[in-house]
Amino acid sequence: MSASAIDTFNKLGLATTSSSTSKTGQKQTLEQDQFLKLLTTQLTHQDPMKPMENGEFLGQMAQFSTVSGIQDLQASFKDFATSISSAQALQAAGLVGHDVSAPSQEALLSAGGSVSGDFDLPGSSPNVSVKIIDSETGETIRDIDLGTQASGTTAFQWDGMDNDGQFANPGIYKVEASAWLDGKNTNLATNIKSRVQSVTMGSGSTGLQINLVGVGSVKFNEIKQIL
Repeated sequence: MSASAIDTFNKLGLATTSSSTSKTGQKQTLEQDQFLKLLTTQLTHQDPMKPMENGEFLGQMAQFSTVSGIQDLQASFKDFATSISSAQALQAAGLVGHDVSAPSQEALLSAGGSVSGDFDLPGSSPNVSVKIIDSETGETIRDIDLGTQASGTTAFQWDGMDNDGQFANPGIYKVEASAWLDGKNTNLATNIKSRVQSVTMGSGSTGLQINLVGVGSVKFNEIKQIL
């Protein structure tokens, strides 16, 4: 848009900036009817010796249409994101009181209860095991030998007994899965079955949080399976 056109635009009172706008810090906007009035003013005030070419006129129209389309698209995406968040919140609220499988290195052992979970094995292994470790002392409470396993999801279960055949005290225990892969012992990330206690609506990068009994929170999209 030429400098002369901008001057004409300001004289006609169509400028996007006003004293009140400057004070309040509101966004500057240009509506379509104002834009068309500006172009009409350009045509009536143009230099007869250097008339505005059709290409320049169409270019300005295209630029305005592009900006307007982007703004409409942003608004549509905002509405879409809001609807998705609402649907996730309703779905997450329905999980309260149910068991889910979620990434965790800790598990809650209730009185007389058990612990179950799984992990992904990237390749077959002749030696796969799970260790249950006391979170406070670091002592290994139970060694679970799973033997030879093929690649894929490998499930495990701890019956709550220690290596001496006695019931372990209720509480939080660390779970470590490992396998012999490519000539070395490799630790594997575990998914633990846990009960959903509550749901927290986060904001920004926090997002929707699922609070699990005894083992803390995970993001809603990190849940592997609803049991």
